[in-house]
Amino acid sequence: MNIHSWQWLWLSHKAFDDAGVAVPTNWDEFVAAAPALEAKGILPLAIGQQSWQQTGLFNVLMASLTPTEVFMGVYQDKNEEIAAGADVARVFKAAADARAMAKNSTVQSWNEATNLVITGKAGGQIMGDWAQGEFSVAQQKAGTDYECLPGLGVTEILGTGGDAFYFPVLKDEAQQKAQAELAALLLKPEVQVNFNLKKGSLPVRGDIDMSSANDCMQKGLGLLAEGKILPDTNLLITPDTTSQINDLFAEFFADASITPEAAQARFAEIIAAAD
Repeated sequence: MNIHSWQWLWLSHKAFDDAGVAVPTNWDEFVAAAPALEAKGILPLAIGQQSWQQTGLFNVLMASLTPTEVFMGVYQDKNEEIAAGADVARVFKAAADARAMAKNSTVQSWNEATNLVITGKAGGQIMGDWAQGEFSVAQQKAGTDYECLPGLGVTEILGTGGDAFYFPVLKDEAQQKAQAELAALLLKPEVQVNFNLKKGSLPVRGDIDMSSANDCMQKGLGLLAEGKILPDTNLLITPDTTSQINDLFAEFFADASITPEAAQARFAEIIAAAD
Protein backbone atom coordinates (compact mmCIF):
# COMPACT_ATOMS: atom_id res chain seq x y z
CA MET A 1 0.00 0.00 0.00
CA ASN A 2 2.76 2.44 0.82
CA ILE A 3 6.42 3.08 1.55
CA HIS A 4 7.27 3.92 5.13
CA SER A 5 10.68 5.22 6.15
CA TRP A 6 12.24 5.59 9.58
CA GLN A 7 14.93 8.13 8.77
CA TRP A 8 13.32 11.38 9.92
CA LEU A 9 14.04 13.96 12.60
CA TRP A 10 10.90 15.96 13.47
CA LEU A 11 11.49 19.38 15.01
CA SER A 12 9.14 21.78 16.79
CA HIS A 13 9.36 25.40 15.65
CA LYS A 14 7.69 26.51 18.90
CA ALA A 15 10.25 24.75 21.08
CA PHE A 16 13.22 26.33 19.37
CA ASP A 17 11.54 29.75 19.19
CA ASP A 18 10.85 29.55 22.94
CA ALA A 19 14.48 28.59 23.56
CA GLY A 20 15.72 31.46 21.41
CA VAL A 21 17.74 29.32 19.02
CA ALA A 22 17.39 28.59 15.33
CA VAL A 23 15.66 25.43 14.19
CA PRO A 24 18.50 22.96 13.49
CA THR A 25 19.28 21.84 9.97
CA ASN A 26 21.23 18.70 10.92
CA TRP A 27 22.00 16.32 13.78
CA ASP A 28 25.07 18.17 15.08
CA GLU A 29 23.12 21.44 15.32
CA PHE A 30 20.34 19.60 17.12
CA VAL A 31 22.74 18.20 19.72
CA ALA A 32 24.35 21.63 20.13
CA ALA A 33 20.95 23.23 20.77
CA ALA A 34 20.06 20.82 23.60
CA PRO A 35 21.42 22.98 26.47
CA ALA A 36 19.36 25.98 25.33
CA LEU A 37 16.22 23.85 25.24
CA GLU A 38 16.91 22.37 28.68
CA ALA A 39 17.49 25.86 30.12
CA LYS A 40 13.90 26.68 29.18
CA GLY A 41 12.52 23.45 30.62
CA ILE A 42 12.06 21.90 27.19
CA LEU A 43 12.91 18.25 26.61
CA PRO A 44 15.50 18.13 23.80
CA LEU A 45 14.61 14.69 22.45
CA ALA A 46 11.33 12.84 22.94
CA ILE A 47 11.31 9.05 22.73
CA GLY A 48 8.90 6.44 23.99
CA GLN A 49 10.18 3.92 26.51
CA GLN A 50 9.81 0.94 24.20
CA SER A 51 12.78 -0.94 22.82
CA TRP A 52 11.64 -0.89 19.18
CA GLN A 53 11.68 2.91 19.28
CA GLN A 54 15.17 2.97 20.78
CA THR A 55 16.50 0.47 18.24
CA GLY A 56 14.80 2.43 15.48
CA LEU A 57 16.55 5.59 16.63
CA PHE A 58 19.92 3.82 16.62
CA ASN A 59 19.36 2.46 13.12
CA VAL A 60 18.48 5.94 11.89
CA LEU A 61 21.73 7.22 13.37
CA MET A 62 23.64 4.45 11.59
CA ALA A 63 21.92 5.04 8.25
CA SER A 64 22.45 8.80 8.51
CA LEU A 65 25.88 9.19 10.10
CA THR A 66 27.83 6.46 8.28
CA PRO A 67 28.32 5.53 4.63
CA THR A 68 25.68 3.19 3.22
CA GLU A 69 28.26 0.44 2.85
CA VAL A 70 28.70 0.45 6.64
CA PHE A 71 24.96 0.01 7.24
CA MET A 72 24.79 -2.79 4.66
CA GLY A 73 28.01 -4.34 5.91
CA VAL A 74 26.51 -4.67 9.37
CA TYR A 75 22.96 -5.71 8.58
CA GLN A 76 23.25 -7.46 5.23
CA ASP A 77 26.72 -8.97 5.45
CA LYS A 78 26.69 -9.49 9.26
CA ASN A 79 30.30 -8.28 9.32
CA GLU A 80 31.52 -8.31 12.92
CA GLU A 81 34.62 -6.27 12.08
CA ILE A 82 32.54 -3.43 10.66
CA ALA A 83 30.12 -3.63 13.61
CA ALA A 84 33.07 -3.28 15.98
CA GLY A 85 34.81 -0.60 13.91
CA ALA A 86 35.35 3.14 14.08
CA ASP A 87 32.35 4.14 11.94
CA VAL A 88 29.92 2.31 14.19
CA ALA A 89 31.75 3.65 17.26
CA ARG A 90 30.73 7.15 16.13
CA VAL A 91 27.13 5.93 15.92
CA PHE A 92 27.25 4.67 19.51
CA LYS A 93 28.67 8.03 20.60
CA ALA A 94 25.70 9.70 18.90
CA ALA A 95 23.38 7.21 20.60
CA ALA A 96 24.88 8.25 23.95
CA ASP A 97 24.18 11.89 23.04
CA ALA A 98 20.61 10.91 22.21
CA ARG A 99 20.30 9.07 25.53
CA ALA A 100 21.41 12.18 27.41
CA MET A 101 19.03 14.40 25.45
CA ALA A 102 16.13 12.04 26.14
CA LYS A 103 16.92 11.31 29.80
CA ASN A 104 13.73 13.02 30.99
CA SER A 105 11.48 11.48 28.34
CA THR A 106 9.02 9.32 30.30
CA VAL A 107 6.25 8.70 27.77
CA GLN A 108 5.65 5.17 26.52
CA SER A 109 4.15 5.26 23.04
CA TRP A 110 5.62 6.88 19.94
CA ASN A 111 2.57 9.12 19.40
CA GLU A 112 2.84 10.49 22.94
CA ALA A 113 6.40 11.47 22.09
CA THR A 114 5.20 13.08 18.86
CA ASN A 115 2.63 15.05 20.85
CA LEU A 116 5.43 16.53 22.95
CA VAL A 117 6.94 17.89 19.73
CA ILE A 118 3.56 19.12 18.48
CA THR A 119 2.94 21.04 21.72
CA GLY A 120 6.46 22.48 21.89
CA LYS A 121 7.32 20.55 25.05
CA ALA A 122 10.09 18.72 23.20
CA GLY A 123 12.51 19.95 20.60
CA GLY A 124 12.50 16.88 18.39
CA GLN A 125 11.83 13.22 17.81
CA ILE A 126 13.42 10.59 15.60
CA MET A 127 10.54 8.55 14.25
CA GLY A 128 9.18 7.15 11.02
CA ASP A 129 7.09 9.20 8.62
CA TRP A 130 3.89 7.88 10.22
CA ALA A 131 4.45 10.69 12.73
CA GLN A 132 3.12 13.01 10.04
CA GLY A 133 -0.34 11.62 10.66
CA GLU A 134 -0.19 13.08 14.18
CA PHE A 135 0.93 16.48 12.90
CA SER A 136 -1.88 16.40 10.36
CA VAL A 137 -4.55 15.61 12.97
CA ALA A 138 -3.18 18.50 15.06
CA GLN A 139 -3.56 20.73 11.97
CA GLN A 140 0.09 21.65 11.98
CA LYS A 141 1.80 22.70 8.78
CA ALA A 142 5.13 21.33 7.61
CA GLY A 143 7.72 24.07 7.29
CA THR A 144 5.72 26.43 9.50
CA ASP A 145 4.88 24.59 12.71
CA TYR A 146 7.35 21.76 12.39
CA GLU A 147 10.39 20.81 10.38
CA CYS A 148 11.47 17.45 9.03
CA LEU A 149 15.01 16.35 8.28
CA PRO A 150 15.37 13.14 6.25
CA GLY A 151 18.58 11.37 7.15
CA LEU A 152 18.90 13.77 10.10
CA GLY A 153 19.94 16.45 7.62
CA VAL A 154 23.24 14.61 7.13
CA THR A 155 22.73 11.76 4.66
CA GLU A 156 19.37 12.13 2.98
CA ILE A 157 18.29 8.53 2.51
CA LEU A 158 15.09 6.60 3.16
CA GLY A 159 14.37 3.04 4.19
CA THR A 160 11.75 1.18 2.22
CA GLY A 161 9.43 -0.48 4.69
CA GLY A 162 5.69 -0.19 4.40
CA ASP A 163 2.23 -1.55 5.06
CA ALA A 164 0.86 -4.48 3.11
CA PHE A 165 -2.32 -6.49 2.72
CA TYR A 166 -1.96 -10.25 2.38
CA PHE A 167 -4.60 -12.50 0.87
CA PRO A 168 -5.05 -16.18 1.74
CA VAL A 169 -5.03 -18.64 -1.14
CA LEU A 170 -8.65 -19.48 -1.92
CA LYS A 171 -10.09 -22.00 -4.39
CA ASP A 172 -13.49 -20.36 -4.76
CA GLU A 173 -13.54 -18.40 -8.02
CA ALA A 174 -15.93 -15.72 -6.75
CA GLN A 175 -13.76 -15.14 -3.69
CA GLN A 176 -10.63 -14.91 -5.85
CA LYS A 177 -12.38 -12.28 -7.96
CA ALA A 178 -13.28 -10.32 -4.82
CA GLN A 179 -9.65 -10.42 -3.69
CA ALA A 180 -8.51 -9.11 -7.06
CA GLU A 181 -11.07 -6.30 -6.91
CA LEU A 182 -9.89 -5.23 -3.46
CA ALA A 183 -6.23 -5.35 -4.53
CA ALA A 184 -7.03 -3.20 -7.55
CA LEU A 185 -8.96 -0.74 -5.37
CA LEU A 186 -6.03 -0.34 -2.98
CA LEU A 187 -3.78 0.63 -5.87
CA LYS A 188 -6.15 3.07 -7.58
CA PRO A 189 -4.56 6.51 -7.92
CA GLU A 190 -7.15 8.30 -5.79
CA VAL A 191 -6.85 5.69 -3.01
CA GLN A 192 -3.07 5.86 -3.09
CA VAL A 193 -3.17 9.67 -2.83
CA ASN A 194 -5.79 9.90 -0.09
CA PHE A 195 -4.42 7.02 1.99
CA ASN A 196 -0.84 8.27 1.97
CA LEU A 197 -1.77 11.89 2.64
CA LYS A 198 -3.47 10.75 5.85
CA LYS A 199 -0.82 8.17 6.80
CA GLY A 200 2.19 10.38 6.12
CA SER A 201 3.74 7.66 3.97
CA LEU A 202 4.69 7.59 0.31
CA PRO A 203 2.74 5.86 -2.50
CA VAL A 204 3.98 2.70 -4.17
CA ARG A 205 2.92 4.11 -7.53
CA GLY A 206 5.11 6.62 -9.27
CA ASP A 207 2.54 7.66 -11.87
CA ILE A 208 0.08 9.57 -9.68
CA ASP A 209 -0.36 13.26 -8.90
CA MET A 210 1.06 14.00 -5.45
CA SER A 211 1.09 17.79 -5.86
CA SER A 212 -1.15 18.08 -2.79
CA ALA A 213 1.52 16.46 -0.59
CA ASN A 214 3.14 18.64 2.07
CA ASP A 215 6.77 19.77 2.16
CA CYS A 216 7.96 16.71 4.07
CA MET A 217 6.29 14.25 1.73
CA GLN A 218 7.73 16.14 -1.23
CA LYS A 219 11.20 15.67 0.25
CA GLY A 220 10.53 11.95 0.52
CA LEU A 221 9.17 11.71 -3.01
CA GLY A 222 12.28 13.46 -4.27
CA LEU A 223 14.57 10.98 -2.52
CA LEU A 224 12.61 8.04 -3.93
CA ALA A 225 12.91 9.51 -7.42
CA GLU A 226 16.67 9.86 -6.95
CA GLY A 227 16.99 6.27 -5.73
CA LYS A 228 18.38 7.31 -2.35
CA ILE A 229 16.99 4.30 -0.52
CA LEU A 230 17.91 1.52 1.88
CA PRO A 231 16.21 -1.83 2.49
CA ASP A 232 14.30 -2.05 5.75
CA THR A 233 16.25 -3.89 8.45
CA ASN A 234 13.39 -6.41 8.73
CA LEU A 235 14.42 -7.61 5.26
CA LEU A 236 18.03 -8.12 6.35
CA ILE A 237 17.95 -9.66 9.83
CA THR A 238 15.74 -12.23 11.53
CA PRO A 239 13.19 -11.47 14.27
CA ASP A 240 15.49 -13.23 16.72
CA THR A 241 18.38 -10.88 15.91
CA THR A 242 16.04 -7.91 16.09
CA SER A 243 14.88 -9.05 19.53
CA GLN A 244 18.46 -9.27 20.79
CA ILE A 245 19.24 -5.78 19.49
CA ASN A 246 16.03 -4.46 21.07
CA ASP A 247 17.09 -5.89 24.43
CA LEU A 248 20.48 -4.23 24.11
CA PHE A 249 19.05 -0.79 23.45
CA ALA A 250 16.38 -1.11 26.13
CA GLU A 251 19.24 -1.58 28.59
CA PHE A 252 21.45 1.10 27.02
CA PHE A 253 18.80 3.81 27.16
CA ALA A 254 17.70 2.84 30.67
CA ASP A 255 21.18 2.75 32.19
CA ALA A 256 23.52 5.67 31.58
CA SER A 257 26.38 3.73 33.17
CA ILE A 258 26.58 1.49 30.10
CA THR A 259 29.31 3.05 28.00
CA PRO A 260 29.09 3.36 24.22
CA GLU A 261 32.14 1.09 24.00
CA ALA A 262 30.54 -1.66 26.08
CA ALA A 263 27.30 -1.44 24.13
CA GLN A 264 29.15 -1.61 20.82
CA ALA A 265 31.03 -4.72 21.92
CA ARG A 266 27.73 -6.46 22.69
CA PHE A 267 26.26 -5.24 19.40
CA ALA A 268 29.21 -6.67 17.44
CA GLU A 269 28.69 -10.04 19.19
CA ILE A 270 25.02 -10.04 18.21
CA ILE A 271 25.87 -9.25 14.58
CA ALA A 272 28.58 -11.93 14.51
CA ALA A 273 26.06 -14.54 15.62
CA ALA A 274 23.21 -13.29 13.42
CA ASP A 275 21.57 -15.58 10.87
